[in-house]
Amino acid sequence: MTAGGGRGSVAKMNSDRFDWILRGGTVVDGLGGEGVRADVGIAGDRIAAVGDLAQAQAANEFDATGLLVCPGFIDVHTHSDAYLLIEPGAPSKIRQGVTTEITGNCGASAAPRWPGYVMPSDWLEQTYPGDWHSVAEYRALLDAQKPAVNSAMLIGHRAIRAAVMGIEPRAATKDEIARMAKLLEQALEEGGAGLSTGLVYAPAMFAQPEEIQALAKVVAKRGGIYATHMRSEGGALLEAIEEALDVARASGVRLQISHLKTAGRANWGKLDAALEKIRAARAAGVEVASDRYPYTASCTDLDVILPTWAAQGGRAAILERLRDPAERAKIRAEMAAVRDEKYWENVWIGSVRHPDNAPFAGKPISVAAKVWKLHPLDAALRFMETDELFTGGIFFGMSEENMWRILAEPWVMIGSDASIRSPTGPLSHDHPHPRAYGTFGRFLRATLDGKTVGVGEAVRKMTSLPAEHFCLKDRGTIRAGAFADVVALDPKTFRDVATYEKPHQFCAGISAVWVNGAATLRDGKETGARGGRYLTA
Repeated sequence: MTAGGGRGSVAKMNSDRFDWILRGGTVVDGLGGEGVRADVGIAGDRIAAVGDLAQAQAANEFDATGLLVCPGFIDVHTHSDAYLLIEPGAPSKIRQGVTTEITGNCGASAAPRWPGYVMPSDWLEQTYPGDWHSVAEYRALLDAQKPAVNSAMLIGHRAIRAAVMGIEPRAATKDEIARMAKLLEQALEEGGAGLSTGLVYAPAMFAQPEEIQALAKVVAKRGGIYATHMRSEGGALLEAIEEALDVARASGVRLQISHLKTAGRANWGKLDAALEKIRAARAAGVEVASDRYPYTASCTDLDVILPTWAAQGGRAAILERLRDPAERAKIRAEMAAVRDEKYWENVWIGSVRHPDNAPFAGKPISVAAKVWKLHPLDAALRFMETDELFTGGIFFGMSEENMWRILAEPWVMIGSDASIRSPTGPLSHDHPHPRAYGTFGRFLRATLDGKTVGVGEAVRKMTSLPAEHFCLKDRGTIRAGAFADVVALDPKTFRDVATYEKPHQFCAGISAVWVNGAATLRDGKETGARGGRYLTA
């Protein structure tokens, strides 16, 4: 049988003996149906049988009685590409059931790293187990690290743009676009899964539609995907959605709208129009989908709130402006004109760098402002200067009602927008958004508690839907012949534990995880096995 059939029959590959049999669990196959009681047999890196395996033998057995057995979750929006080299065990992902990550989002990827490209701030000054430039070199280094999770990497627009024209805040010429296209083609040939943009960030914000469309055509020709952190998620949300859809229409590329949201109270009422734009495009044949995380706060570098002109030229130039009294006064005046007192009530501090700022990590910026006897705006500028632009900002600007409405859309999948983290080791020293540890536990807990879509649909959003949209063959389902990416969890206890104040906490209720047949987690304990692979189309 398949997981949607009766208990008696068995769907299987040719296998007389299994490496693993998971007995007696409730199998949710990832295709949208509700769970049924069944055994799952694993042989090598594949699921070999699903059904009644009472008479079958296995080298290892796992008692899944009372547990949900699901396909491994696919996190479609992550920034783990560099961190997989540092923490290949991927504990924050494995312990929420994630077995595959789509990395290289928001226009930033670990490769290619040609002259001119500056790695994102949270990747800087980390100790990596080697050096790399091309996608091929990155893949070789990643393979040597033997990661615990699968990954596919999008090619960041900022990486290829910087290689051609540095960080100049201007539109690209036709010749420069042609050179970018050539670099992108090489990166895709070496294993890139598609292209990502972060059009809200400098200098990518200066890229014109014709630049993005030209690059998207390169991706479409190879059957890849285009994922975009759009030009706006607030005041110009509808225009940004239309721009993204125009890219898909002009190029024929599959489109992924990253972390769809209506940011800022003034924009909450735009959701109906935003959803209708996407629904209409889908009905017209545009292959567009989206992702979301189940939190109402976003997280990025605090300096994203600087005026556009002040955020140009790279780290040294920005810091020089902040330290110049006249320039700082000009920056402050412009920020004060567009951000009222209520805005600062919704800004928290994430990761910090300067030791004097450490007490304020995971707290509202108002706490620091009170201690320093400063206006919150001035406290923000002080954080940026003293942390040398390494301050993380957590922004509470989304509607909870809108969030759940977006998450319920059948074309919306789950993406954490987070890198791998660990409570110990080199990735334990910052203060991330709790989504790094809790995204999948939080969403499925809401499902199990009846707050959003049913369990079958929720699992589909985390498994077969992203596998189909990102062309991950034989992933995202519990069926004979699929890769053995499998999660067993306790529906009574599975939940997120991480908080904004204390983010370094694993999800509760994960019992076991297999990645390509390797038992990575068993009885809630990491085994040391690493079965992850770099995935290509």
